[in-house]
Amino acid sequence: MRDFYPEDMVLRNRIFDAWRSAATASGFEPYDACVVESLELLKRKAGEEIVNQIYAFQDKSGRDIALRAEMTPTLARMVAARQGSLRMPVKWYTIAQCFRYERMTRGRKREHYQLNLDIVGEESVAGEAEVLYTAIAALRAMGVPDEAYKVRLSNRALLSELLLSLHVEEKFHAGAFIALDKKGKIPREEIEQILREEGLTDEACAAAFNLMDIRTLEEAEQIAGADSPAIRRIRELFDLLECYGIRDQAVFDISVVRGLSYYTGIVFEAFDTKGEFRAIFGGGRYDNLLTAVGGKPASAVGLGFGDVVIGEIIQALQLPDVRPQQEKILVGYMHDEQRAAATRLTAHLRGEGRIADLRLRPQKPKAFFSLASETATAAVFIGPDDVASGKARLKDLAARTERDIPLV
Repeated sequence: MRDFYPEDMVLRNRIFDAWRSAATASGFEPYDACVVESLELLKRKAGEEIVNQIYAFQDKSGRDIALRAEMTPTLARMVAARQGSLRMPVKWYTIAQCFRYERMTRGRKREHYQLNLDIVGEESVAGEAEVLYTAIAALRAMGVPDEAYKVRLSNRALLSELLLSLHVEEKFHAGAFIALDKKGKIPREEIEQILREEGLTDEACAAAFNLMDIRTLEEAEQIAGADSPAIRRIRELFDLLECYGIRDQAVFDISVVRGLSYYTGIVFEAFDTKGEFRAIFGGGRYDNLLTAVGGKPASAVGLGFGDVVIGEIIQALQLPDVRPQQEKILVGYMHDEQRAAATRLTAHLRGEGRIADLRLRPQKPKAFFSLASETATAAVFIGPDDVASGKARLKDLAARTERDIPLV
């Protein structure tokens, strides 16, 4: 788990600012919840892989609780609790702190923050298009170039259609999804063993692996048929991404399955184009989760976008911060006698809505301006002559200009 020193907060704020601005610009409303959640809710709804990664414990009353491993079950619980009074579709976002006890590797920590975007109550692929657009808008706000990543998308409903066409019974599909999601992550032999444990025959295992070799939507259509509802939804989504101006960012990839069991339709993951990092973000359609937590049936789509991988990518690419630099004025003084004047000036500047950092003890001019050059965009240093004249010099450190300002 991580500590964030002031220098670390520069990158974190860059990511968080982009998340908030993109979500707000797309009309998502903010929400939040406690990091402690019911263990039963997480165990039943978080998915097979996450169950073993939950930080769980009992409180002093003997209740089984846990630190949330992801946000979607909590979102479903909150929406279900007020479903009758909410105006659908719901468009919510949060920046959630999540915890998973797992082996730490590059891009994976036991604690991370993630942007969650969810739309509940919209059945069309306009929901998928909206969350994908917003995530890509956030990447652009961070300064990540479009050519640095691709969004790979598929449809679990399509994979079900293809499995059925190969005579793999529907009762085996969930197990097949979990196993096939591990392709490229663990040896083929281990995946085959998982598939067999889920009840697939040797012939069905071979058929499932053959599906993962499909490269294009056209190849999938040849097996599923031109009237495939799942194929039609993917094509409709690509058309909407074209309208958003982000079609080039997305590619069809049948190997995208997503390990969480609640996904029911289109799923997607974004990866850097060089393949050096873990997924940047991922998500998909989940149509049954609300009923599973006691709510009424409602279609939903969501996306999770973690801070760890994108932070590593920004640092690896040495991307400049594209946020406008805020003016920060450093205010200092030479002797104790000038402290009152410096304090009044600082309060005045702050009252105008400007960022003003007051040095809390006297300094020599050389030491003050050395610090100012590293931490501020402008500086005011007050000496005896300034107090006597009732004005001081505000120096623009970048432009190397200065002007008089009155002391208040």
